[in-house]
Amino acid sequence: MNQNRLADLESALGYSFSNRALLERALTHSSFYKGEKGRREPQDNERMEFLGDAVLELCVSEELYFRFPQMQEGRLSKTRASIVCESALFQAAKGVYLGAFLLLSHGEDLGGGREKPSILSDAFEAVIAAIYLDGGWEPAKAFIRRTVLPLLDFTAQPQLDKDYKTRLQEIVHHETHGKQVVYRMLDEKGPDHQKVFTMAVLLEDRTLGTGEGNSKQSAGQAAARDALERMGKTV
Repeated sequence: MNQNRLADLESALGYSFSNRALLERALTHSSFYKGEKGRREPQDNERMEFLGDAVLELCVSEELYFRFPQMQEGRLSKTRASIVCESALFQAAKGVYLGAFLLLSHGEDLGGGREKPSILSDAFEAVIAAIYLDGGWEPAKAFIRRTVLPLLDFTAQPQLDKDYKTRLQEIVHHETHGKQVVYRMLDEKGPDHQKVFTMAVLLEDRTLGTGEGNSKQSAGQAAARDALERMGKTV
């Protein structure tokens, strides 16, 4: 990539790299090298995404630990999971214009890859890793605090982590590369003033969970929670 372009991105990131090759790799989507033969090791950003995710989780964990000194471990884990999510990273990536700098295949580019939440959020985690590898913990933490934490309403998180439908969709979207869950009403019983609804949440034709509630919304939340419990995810 042109060095002037990398310098423009450094300005947006608020960090100057000693080794710009790290930044360039963080910007490289797996599609960019797809089909090339003879390449012994991957040159895309997937391994950096793995590291960046860990750095991000540690930074958010530290923030929660000191911001909520009375919060117990279980609640801390739930809250962290609800805020270290694709939607927050997508917004942070857009805030530094990351999509304009990604290295994508021609097909992925034409398909709107520069605006895809999954691609942008993954690349953002890779950029975190690049900063960490280049400058260490303090610059990486400063970058996260500057770009991600302002997007998070920490005071609302103890309530937000009860939104099981959002949590379930984020997990499914990440693990299935973009698939969506759907909710289906299985049953409706009782008088009008005391209805009980039974809902199921499905991924394609597979039932992930079921739940009951006094409204369709609460039944859907119960179904999502059941699905998260069956998946072994902390709820």
